[in-house]
Amino acid sequence: MCYNASYLEKKKSKLAERYKNALPPNWKSNIEEFEVPTYYFVSGFEHPKLPIIKHDGIFLYEWGLIPNWAKDASFQHNTLNAVGETVFEKPSFKSAIGSQRCILPVSGFFEWRQLNNKKYPYYIKIEGQEIFSLACVYDTWVDKSTGEVKNTFSIITTPANELMEKIHNVKKRMPLILSQNDEKTWLDPQLSRQSITDLIKTYTETDLVAIPISMEANNAKANRNKAVILERVDYPELQLFD
Repeated sequence: MCYNASYLEKKKSKLAERYKNALPPNWKSNIEEFEVPTYYFVSGFEHPKLPIIKHDGIFLYEWGLIPNWAKDASFQHNTLNAVGETVFEKPSFKSAIGSQRCILPVSGFFEWRQLNNKKYPYYIKIEGQEIFSLACVYDTWVDKSTGEVKNTFSIITTPANELMEKIHNVKKRMPLILSQNDEKTWLDPQLSRQSITDLIKTYTETDLVAIPISMEANNAKANRNKAVILERVDYPELQLFD
């Protein structure tokens, strides 16, 4: 799955440059220039607002999709991810996957390897890329009692590739990573169901890097949003099983 990520790019202008080939030449955002806090580590369970790329611009959306038909926001904790194999069938996502697809830019994400009753945290990134793309779906929900509007998203997941099977060795899942060549296609609201299905596939490129990090990442009550959390920590016991 993917419940924790790292996002280190603050300025929308930098994102616009990175995604200029996926956005229309004359796109105009409906929000002013923004800066996002530096997230060395951010948990989806905190429902942070993060920049997402849609077909028509860059927007701040909250992690944890609330479908437009929901009576309340109570199940938002359960929609941080959308399983790629069932995304067309699940009530929470089946409407959004058809035309409401977006990209979450990340610097990396976190996953845990279970071994001898211990959980070892890893930071996963793509070699040579400061930002890469996770495929998502989005929706807009209005609280009928207050009028509050929530724009939200979920990350799509797939079966793990060989590297991620070794790390996420219980559930064996990973986020749907898009190649740069597929970004514009994924954002197209007119894309056919078959074309969408073809893009929901395990990332098999060999440029993923998995870095073991401090056990401090296991403590949800600690301040994990600090640069040191991304530093490599070598565990001799892990090498015995590599």
